[in-house]
Amino acid sequence: MELLFGVVLGLILAVASSAHDSCTCATNKWAVCAQDGPGNCICRLAGSDQPVDCSTLTSKCFLMKAEMIPLKEKRLWRPPHGVSDSDGIYNPDCEDSGVFKARQCNQSSTCWCVNTAGVRRTEKGGRSLSCSELVRTRWIYIELTHKRSSSAFGVPDVAKALTQLFESRYKLHPKYIAAIKYDPPLIQIRLDQNKKPRWDVDIADVAYYFEKDVNNDSVFPSNSKLTVSVNGDALAIEKLWIYYVDEKPPEFCMRQLAAGISAVVTVVVLTAGIGIAVLLILRWLRTRTYRKFECKEMREIKAPSLE
Repeated sequence: MELLFGVVLGLILAVASSAHDSCTCATNKWAVCAQDGPGNCICRLAGSDQPVDCSTLTSKCFLMKAEMIPLKEKRLWRPPHGVSDSDGIYNPDCEDSGVFKARQCNQSSTCWCVNTAGVRRTEKGGRSLSCSELVRTRWIYIELTHKRSSSAFGVPDVAKALTQLFESRYKLHPKYIAAIKYDPPLIQIRLDQNKKPRWDVDIADVAYYFEKDVNNDSVFPSNSKLTVSVNGDALAIEKLWIYYVDEKPPEFCMRQLAAGISAVVTVVVLTAGIGIAVLLILRWLRTRTYRKFECKEMREIKAPSLE
């Protein structure tokens, strides 16, 4: 009887352990998951208590907020880049839907306007700065290079492999991949998403996930490492650049450019002034020396002979 009880207890524990292990988020390693009743796994974002839909990508705004929250149960935490006021990493203000708020501010009361990708599109100002709308990022250009390979990749094969990657790993519909151009070792990808239905992922979120994957700081769980292969050969990505194009042009003013031009003009004017002054001084010295020599000759000519 005791043996039977032990077997039953072991099966119960095994089932419970299996259920606990399966309660994880496949698309977000920062999500904290827990069982909420039999077979019901609830995942929330660390630090903000936002519910997470693990069947799709988490919004970039929520991800950036999660990155700024230290997880006590993990290793010592350091904010990326170690800078609090950076255009790359900051603690964003998000709408309940996960969309960035049009105006972002830091703890020093410095504010700026962002696009739907959370990228700054205006000069920084004070709390009085007004951002009338959240401008949509319509196009995203991705440029990357891969390590040289002994076997050359075909252009259609590279395009097919990357299209499958974005569709399977990042849930992006192929219709949003406008173009893929390959000129070894450079690969150019253009994502085009004028309007986004509620059920589709945002290209800004896709670009952020992809960037984190390439930089070995994946948002996915540790057992889901990025691998790209073309006809069985690994495509080892080496460098990555991402450019955002909004529906409306950015509103950066010309103050910095004007300051730079003003500095250059000042240097040129000072240099020219010093040069002219040096030339005038040299000319004056030559004229003065010539007059002294001329006066000396005249005195010698006019002096009476003693003989």
